[in-house]
Amino acid sequence: MTEVFCPEALLAFAGRLADASGVILRRYFRSGVAVIDKADLSPVTVADREAEQEIRRLIAAAHPGHGVIGEEYGADRPEAEHVWVLDPIDGTRSFITGRPLFGTLIALCRAGRPILGVIDHPALGERWIGAAGHPTRHDGVVVRTRRCPSIDGAALFASSPHMFEDGHGEAGFDRVRRRVKLVQYGSDCYHYGLVASGHGDIAIEARLGIYDYLATVPVIEGAGGRVTDWQGDRPTLASGDRVVATGDPALHEQTLTLLAD
Repeated sequence: MTEVFCPEALLAFAGRLADASGVILRRYFRSGVAVIDKADLSPVTVADREAEQEIRRLIAAAHPGHGVIGEEYGADRPEAEHVWVLDPIDGTRSFITGRPLFGTLIALCRAGRPILGVIDHPALGERWIGAAGHPTRHDGVVVRTRRCPSIDGAALFASSPHMFEDGHGEAGFDRVRRRVKLVQYGSDCYHYGLVASGHGDIAIEARLGIYDYLATVPVIEGAGGRVTDWQGDRPTLASGDRVVATGDPALHEQTLTLLAD
């Protein structure tokens, strides 16, 4: 496979997208914004929708040939060579309850594979950005994952233990949970940034859409880690609903073995 390099101009543009969405989200955060229940009973707010609309507007103006897939407004030209994948608020439940760990996830895929990712936390003022051919940066400073070759010494993150229930990998997750040194829940996409910065070792999740994790792939990989689905395949636009990220690649196979049904 030909080595992919993401142009600096696209990194700068992705940063501008996060800047624009952050202005909107900070305006609505802790404002008592109304909550709407979607068809699947998951919550959404006007903040989610306005932020995604603004990101889409900016992409259409600057890169009209690019496709977009967003959590709130679906797919537009998903067959394009370059496709942006957007989650304006990852952690809407945190957003509506005043917890500042919610984030905005922005990914750019080329030929179906993520080559650029932004994990932005507008309430915290923190941002990770990673891209093919570039080191991952946290607020402009290069970061690296930490060594943790044995699962027995690992710190594990997951949004919630309940996401694995009812046939979504509960037994496999439980095997990992019982082996690690430390488990933390409830950090939304923030924990992917923590793994990239070397503060944790494993992130495991299920019941996700591609907009929930594609942005994390360049961020983790650019810091020295690895991200795959539970079968060990690198995520693409066609991937399923389960993802595992590790800071130390030596830890990845151990984790996959425990997750396997």
